[in-house]
Amino acid sequence: MKNNLELLEKGSYGKLLLNLCLPTVVIMIVMVIYNMADTFFVGQIGNPDMLAAVSLCTPIFTILSGLGTLFGNGGCTLISLCLGKGEKQKIEYVNSFCFIGAICTGLVFMIVVLCSINYLVELLGCDVNTVEYTKNYFRIIAIGAPAVMFNGTFCNIIRADGAAISSMICNMLGTVLNIVLDALFILVFNLGVEGAAWATILGNVASCIYLVYYMKKNGTYSMSLRWHPEIKMVAGKVIAMGLPLACSTLVMSVSNMISNYMMMQYGSTALAAQGIAGKLGMLISMLAMGVCMGLQPAMTFAHGRKDRKRIQYIIKNTMVFTFVVGVTIAVLGCIFRKNIINAFINNPDIMKYGQVMIFGALIVGPIAGWYQLTQVYLQATENPKYATIVALLDKGIFYLPILLVFARVFGVYGIAFAQPVTTIFSLIVGFIFCMQTNKKSVRLKSTCDMKK
Repeated sequence: MKNNLELLEKGSYGKLLLNLCLPTVVIMIVMVIYNMADTFFVGQIGNPDMLAAVSLCTPIFTILSGLGTLFGNGGCTLISLCLGKGEKQKIEYVNSFCFIGAICTGLVFMIVVLCSINYLVELLGCDVNTVEYTKNYFRIIAIGAPAVMFNGTFCNIIRADGAAISSMICNMLGTVLNIVLDALFILVFNLGVEGAAWATILGNVASCIYLVYYMKKNGTYSMSLRWHPEIKMVAGKVIAMGLPLACSTLVMSVSNMISNYMMMQYGSTALAAQGIAGKLGMLISMLAMGVCMGLQPAMTFAHGRKDRKRIQYIIKNTMVFTFVVGVTIAVLGCIFRKNIINAFINNPDIMKYGQVMIFGALIVGPIAGWYQLTQVYLQATENPKYATIVALLDKGIFYLPILLVFARVFGVYGIAFAQPVTTIFSLIVGFIFCMQTNKKSVRLKSTCDMKK
């Protein structure tokens, strides 16, 4: 614990990258692989309808991830803030609230989905060729919702004191098992989309078992299931701090469902191509998110200590680092896009759509990290309202109007390019909010110095 706090307080940027960001980036890569695994192995069957069904269900799984982020990222941020302020007695209540919230939300999600699955698959835009595949995948994911919620919540929370490696191990354990079971269930037992869904759920269960073991061993994450007035007091702060990223994920899920519905008008091959391109876009955005989320405990800790120079040091280096990484991945992805598509499925129609869609998914790669950084900075400096607005702009408020206009004017490729255009506008607004926040911080510091 002492070494972790020293790292947060005065570790060099290289050490922050190595100890905080590398594990978190690995987690994000693992999550992308986790999402790609079902698409890849189902694609080996050679059935575009099955591939489209997995793409149709992906936003639903993302909704679960977003709900997990609400408790996990909010709890992680508040615990880091408590450590920075020396308020360690509140941590137990934060953990208790996050546990109760995660499990109850997962159970409610399961019940709602199982009771209304026929209506939901229609809402997702299924046609006669994809409806049964989608139902089968969807049911299994709903059954495992409590495990997905617990895993998503506490894999985030255990990063709070800088111990990101344990979170990385948790994610890698679930992902490796998911990949092994995907290969076994789909390629050996011929279970199709049902096998992909069971592999996903069992991978989450394995991560949950590790989390229980880790939290019992680590005294920082103790919790009590008995109600205490302090739990109610921390609940609002957890939700407020987790809301920005959770809103971003949830609104993104809804937007993706609308995008998938519109893409289905062009057939399952177009949706399958968008699913592959979306996985590459997810890769670059998740890497950027991994770097920024890895640094969030350090920024939050510095904010708790009112160390503005430390925050500025982290931000400047992160902008340079994420730009270089984003350019590299975008260029490589565009060069090898044919090979990437063929790795998933060999289909000439998917190849035709996919080459253009991959370019659209990667074009904003160089600035993806800057956009993520605006949200993390606003959240770390206790401005969740601004962070939430920036998230909602990119995933809904800006995106949906742009999506509708681009789809009408440019057709199938307009749907693919709506997101990169939206990200540019959202980044501009995010920078404006960050500048306003920084000015307020400078004025507050000047006032404090005058009083002294």
